[in-house]
Amino acid sequence: MDQIIKLESVAQFNMQRGQETLHPLVTVLDQSKSKPVYPARFVSGLYIVFLKEVKCGELKYGRSHYDYQEGTLVFIAPGQVYGVNDVQPVQPKGWALAFHPDLIRGTTIGRHIKNYNFFSYDVNEALHLSERERQIVIECFNKIQYELEHAIDKHSKTLIVSNIELFLNYCVRFYDRQFITRDNVHKDILVRFEELLDDYFQSGKPQTLGLPSVAYCAEQLSLSANYFGDLIKKETGKSAQEYIQGKLIDVAKEKVFDTGKSISEIAYEIGFKYPAHFTRLFKQRVGQSPNEYRLLN
Repeated sequence: MDQIIKLESVAQFNMQRGQETLHPLVTVLDQSKSKPVYPARFVSGLYIVFLKEVKCGELKYGRSHYDYQEGTLVFIAPGQVYGVNDVQPVQPKGWALAFHPDLIRGTTIGRHIKNYNFFSYDVNEALHLSERERQIVIECFNKIQYELEHAIDKHSKTLIVSNIELFLNYCVRFYDRQFITRDNVHKDILVRFEELLDDYFQSGKPQTLGLPSVAYCAEQLSLSANYFGDLIKKETGKSAQEYIQGKLIDVAKEKVFDTGKSISEIAYEIGFKYPAHFTRLFKQRVGQSPNEYRLLN
């Protein structure tokens, strides 16, 4: 499975599954009617959503593996690599929605598609659905399928795109629910995030690596950057960047009391390349410059 196949069109996606193409830019497939899927890796040129209803083998997605179970939604965006690793061909079940970026160009959803962060979540951060949520997803797919089977007219694109947007907005709600229902797991991640930052600033890493980034923290916690950012926002009400800056300022306040070091030395010590950037952030967050804070305290 070393070769990566470019998946460039809806027709190509349908052909691999042995199903008819009803529209050049969008498809909804009942996967039980698809032919078996052979081991392969693809770089997607499409937006793809898989609703998995039974175990269908191990999916390779980026660097992660996910053995998905019943009632799971997996989202793939253009430019991402995915595939099935099983040695033997697998009979897929469930549903698939795939659409080309050209379908949504110039539409509201086209302008806001980047706001649906779950398209860049890793597969191990997939959306796990309740039975009622699964039925809502299938209802959305059925409405799109109805339009695909209907004779194309001036309303077709508007109705198809509107139903895709409705589906994605439901997924935003379902992910919010998942963040809440997996509260204990996420609180553990928050504790680990706090420990990660403590360890980072107590080590020599700021001098060699600079300030800790959101991407760095997410990678250390084995999460995608977008999922990590959304999780921290839900748990704390702050963005991950704001949370990191808050920790940074707490560390800086302690160090400012060491009058044996200049403000510039402290700035370099905690990871800033330029002391002026440190002074600006400190004043923005504290309301005083580091020197003023040192003198007043």
